[in-house]
Amino acid sequence: MAVRVKPSRDIAGSTERQVAALLTLLAANGTIVISGARIAREIGVSRSTVFRWVTRLRELGVKVKGRAATGYFLEQVPDILTVDMLRQRLRGSLFGKRIYHFFKTDSTNRVALELGHAGEPEGAVVLAEEQTAGRGRAGHTWHSERATGIYATLLLRPRLAPVQAPLLTMMAGLSAHSAVQAVTGLNVDLKWPNDLLINGKKVGGILTEMHAEPAQVRFVIVGIGINVNQEKFPGDLSGKSTSLRMETGRAQSRLEVLVQFLRQFERDYQEMLREGAKSVVKRFEATSSYARGKRVRVTNGRDSFTGVTAGLEEEGLLRVKRDTGETTTVIAGDVTEVR
Repeated sequence: MAVRVKPSRDIAGSTERQVAALLTLLAANGTIVISGARIAREIGVSRSTVFRWVTRLRELGVKVKGRAATGYFLEQVPDILTVDMLRQRLRGSLFGKRIYHFFKTDSTNRVALELGHAGEPEGAVVLAEEQTAGRGRAGHTWHSERATGIYATLLLRPRLAPVQAPLLTMMAGLSAHSAVQAVTGLNVDLKWPNDLLINGKKVGGILTEMHAEPAQVRFVIVGIGINVNQEKFPGDLSGKSTSLRMETGRAQSRLEVLVQFLRQFERDYQEMLREGAKSVVKRFEATSSYARGKRVRVTNGRDSFTGVTAGLEEEGLLRVKRDTGETTTVIAGDVTEVR
């Protein structure tokens, strides 16, 4: 039974949009003091409402200085992905029209699933500054520290057979690979089917989910997480995760990385719809060190084996030549390098 929700314009809630409008106004004026009266006039609310919203921003970690009597200013301009900023950069793009921004939500994939079932058009983007229950493949969680990474989900309605939908995971990886290298110059690797690696450590991941009938995809959501400005990771993540900031030694613009990713994804998506699976498979094989000649361990449920990767099938499935000599087509599972 399909999940039904209120009309999509209510998903983010009017207060969140208004708080974002206040943040955009403050950010546009840098560290200049803006009176409460001017803010109220430009946004169209009372001065007491402005005070409540400033309090809300402070609770969210935005460093707003000043008070109602003298005006407000930002101690530093935050790297927050507001709707207005994104729309300016994505004018004319498939992903520049319907953007839902949350300061905090449980999972952008969960929100996007609800939007999909409610009939939201293709091209909707769900963003969060922080996730409390970010999801990865195979039931894993995604560490979503506030305002340091990109936590986004795209809603698509492609005319594809369900068997082709997993290719969108690989395509998203290629788009993220191009975007990160364009912004940072870092050498990024792709691990089949959904991980971005830098120097062997995970910097990003993709989770694709779909709603489909036997012969037709109704909608697909493509969730992506990219570690941008994290300076450390908790627990066992510290030894196997990294961020763009940790790899470059300086803070990176989340806005720039996200805009580059969305524009590249749109180009790749249109190419895939025109040319089919071969365009994605060919690029992935050329880009990923894991596609061919990598010694790996594959774990899938009760089955675990080692072997050497031997390229991709036409649908993007991974071939692995086992140590026993037989070649297995991997449909799903964890693939890790064996050193």
